[in-house]
Amino acid sequence: MFTTPIHKLTERLNSNAFYIKRDDLIPISFGGNKARKAVLFFQDIKLKGADCVVTYGSSSSNHCRIISNIAASKGLLCYIISPIETCKPTSNSKMVDIFGAKITWCHVSEVSNTIKEKIEELKSLGYKPYFIQGGGHGNIGTQAYVDAYKEIVEYENNEGIYFDYIFLTSGTGTTQAGLVCGQLIYGHKRNIIGISNARRNPYGGQVVLDSVNSYLDSLGKRHVTEDVINFIDDYVLGGYGSYNESIINTIREVLTNNGIPLDTTYTGKGFWGMKEYIKANEIIDTNILFIHTGGVPLFFDDLEELTND
Repeated sequence: MFTTPIHKLTERLNSNAFYIKRDDLIPISFGGNKARKAVLFFQDIKLKGADCVVTYGSSSSNHCRIISNIAASKGLLCYIISPIETCKPTSNSKMVDIFGAKITWCHVSEVSNTIKEKIEELKSLGYKPYFIQGGGHGNIGTQAYVDAYKEIVEYENNEGIYFDYIFLTSGTGTTQAGLVCGQLIYGHKRNIIGISNARRNPYGGQVVLDSVNSYLDSLGKRHVTEDVINFIDDYVLGGYGSYNESIINTIREVLTNNGIPLDTTYTGKGFWGMKEYIKANEIIDTNILFIHTGGVPLFFDDLEELTND
């Protein structure tokens, strides 16, 4: 597995010190949290002797880009179920095409049945399909961010610093669940704040909690309750993929001042939401870590917006 660097940022909102963990620098298909998870999924694919992959995601999906890329590099067929409601050309969808993944379009309401039908079809043709939930959801994806949490602790020990808050963009919730599980395992007291980019509470927070408890089950540990989950849906705006001028300005500022690309769908929205949360909750004089969960190709999709006055 890869250990990613942590950089200090120029941002000084409310006299807080800001740092960023650069999972976008994982050296697989533009990196990101989906790459960290994918490494573990493909280890399991090899262990189980599967010969093709089935997964799910939109045309903006970082997950689908990375899964299809690694599958292609290993000579495995990749099948993606994608909602027609979010169908649009993106840098990610173009790369998925380059990698030769087979796309099945369907309405969101038909996704579950379409996945089942595709898996049964492949089995009937003699394949051994391996299904990965959208976004790398599940205990394997959670494990990836338990590992990342351990990296954060090692950084703190080496640098003599302690992060009072860890912020991230929270989508399917597995990344946040892994960080929460890491905190529970290592016994630290800090705030892990997931800024939702799409889902609303109570569903969004419950999904994170379910992922946490599923992972704890696998270790034979006691369940936790919702009070350990900070899933914030105040900055969802119109839902997945929606953004405003403040998010564009945030992306422009972070790029200009720190040379780090963010995007409107995931990291830029999460970084903006983090700043709004800090202001609303009057957080001052603390050390704050933001997890850069990737999405660099989507930054280039947004580039025209950034250059408009």
